[in-house]
Amino acid sequence: MKTFVTFGQSHTHKINNKIFDKDCVAVIESNSPKEGRKKAFEIFGPKFCFEYPEDHWDDANLKYFPRGYLEVE
Repeated sequence: MKTFVTFGQSHTHKINNKIFDKDCVAVIESNSPKEGRKKAFEIFGPKFCFEYPEDHWDDANLKYFPRGYLEVE
């Protein structure tokens, strides 16, 4: 299962030499939506915009994120 995380204008994170910001969607692997949400807070703290469980994410949203998907490792 995947959790997709988007970021606000001032939310920028550097994790393992990857930049996560308003122009990308972070992808977190998890066993459940609850675990994915928990991991999002563990990784990014309270500085992200939204998190979506895989079954609530629409790939059509990607048009708003020019850098595309970035796996969180």
